[in-house]
Amino acid sequence: MLTSRQRAQLRALANGIDTILHVGKGGITENVVAQCNSALEARELIKGRVLENALMSAREAAEELARLTRAETVCTIGSRFVLYRESQNLPREKRIRLVD
Repeated sequence: MLTSRQRAQLRALANGIDTILHVGKGGITENVVAQCNSALEARELIKGRVLENALMSAREAAEELARLTRAETVCTIGSRFVLYRESQNLPREKRIRLVD
């Protein structure tokens, strides 16, 4: 579980990154989950967006993706969401250091 200070830190870091994950009218498919998993492993912090023609809200998409990828939902704002999961493959010096 992330603390509120850690969420604030991750939200601030997420401001500078591009949206790389899009959930469309097909919803959360195996392909979207696989893309999310590989992006989390490579970056730890990703920003996603739910398109207007999707049948779910950003919060629903974020919670479902977080459950399927064992990630944490950092925040949802409008149609965008941010997910975090510590990477096991990145060298320790390249990982995001969370505040205590």
